[in-house]
Amino acid sequence: MTASPSTDTKTPVAPVAGQHRLGSLGPVGLVLAGCVSVQFGGALAVTLMPRAGAAGVVTLRLVAAAIVLLLVCRPRLRGHSRTDWGTVVVFGIAMGAMNGLFYEAVARIPLGPAVTLEVLGPLALSVLASRRAINVLWAGLALGGVFLLGGGGFGDLDPIGVAFALGAGAMWAAYIVFSARTGRRFPQADGLALAMVVAAVLFLPIGIVSAGTRLLNPTTIALGSAVALLSSVLPYTLELLALRRLPASTFAIMMSLEPAIAATAGFLILGQSLSVPEAAAIALVVAASIGAVRTQVGRGKRLPQAPEA
Repeated sequence: MTASPSTDTKTPVAPVAGQHRLGSLGPVGLVLAGCVSVQFGGALAVTLMPRAGAAGVVTLRLVAAAIVLLLVCRPRLRGHSRTDWGTVVVFGIAMGAMNGLFYEAVARIPLGPAVTLEVLGPLALSVLASRRAINVLWAGLALGGVFLLGGGGFGDLDPIGVAFALGAGAMWAAYIVFSARTGRRFPQADGLALAMVVAAVLFLPIGIVSAGTRLLNPTTIALGSAVALLSSVLPYTLELLALRRLPASTFAIMMSLEPAIAATAGFLILGQSLSVPEAAAIALVVAASIGAVRTQVGRGKRLPQAPEA
């Protein structure tokens, strides 16, 4: 299920400070910047998990992100339809579930396979959402790449962790769809801020029960806030802006870059060497992403351009 421009109400977006600078990156640059930010935030989150546990990390991440976005965006609460609110609530539920399921997955299985399995959600969306046969090829290339990156198989992994990772992938696909719809219904990042509040409120009781007073430790709060900025505030804002100009199918295929970026960061920052299958996986994933972008760019050149107001 994809967002339809013919049925979704489009809200005029007023220019705000910094938005033009972000927009100058182009939708592809916004997505790539968001991917890099997520990987650094994920690395920091791994160091935080012994302090607060998976549910505690997610709670800190969502609550801190909600506070930051509310202060920065100061979203308008009046003047929205029931459909607008329904969209933002579902977006918030998908966001919270995606984060919760993924962190439960990485608590049970290694990060690489977890990301690889999670990416299957956006890949499936790319095939279902696209009406062009060529995108099936790009999705197939990316799918082969993520499986190579995962070592070619997942038989030795904790089945509960695998189930959590696949569930996170399904919620990631829902996040893509409803992020696009929210971006069309709310100006700037107002919808994102409201959805983050929904996710934080829904997850807060789980975090309190799981982590308790550990959530009040100043160091834990500081680290959780940093994770929120790197893994939620910055990448979600960049993705929301990108999805206003990038089809959900193309965006979903580009999300297959996540495992490749993680492997590259491990090599450059942590000194982890890449095997031949891992290098081949990165090549396949990058090829799929470039192909998806080139297909979209070529399509845009063939479409008539609307006159500027």
